[in-house]
Amino acid sequence: QVQVVESGGGLVQAGGTLRLSCAASGSIFSINAMGWYRQAPGKQRELVAVVASGGRLNYADSVKGRFTISRDNAKNTVYLQMNSLKPEDTADYYCNADIRTKSWSDVQYRYWGQGTQVTVSS
Repeated sequence: QVQVVESGGGLVQAGGTLRLSCAASGSIFSINAMGWYRQAPGKQRELVAVVASGGRLNYADSVKGRFTISRDNAKNTVYLQMNSLKPEDTADYYCNADIRTKSWSDVQYRYWGQGTQVTVSS
């Protein structure tokens, strides 16, 4: 059994900062990439940022220079530091992790968290 749980969302004014956290727990053999997606009302879910197990980073153009993704492999946790927030960053933010479990270590599966809401007021 594996769980992925986000925390850190909330309401912030434009120009403010928030830090999201996402922890994976359970019967984990290994974790490959960990990432953040977001979904605004009436829009499709989109990639925000992803970090591979080796540290390679990828960001959406809309957040480059403002958001920073990082991970703590010892804690199976990924973070998203969000600075200079804009109203258009308002969305539900979802974490995912590509995990191999101890029971099925030859199979990788993408686990998703339940989401955390971020609201940026103008």
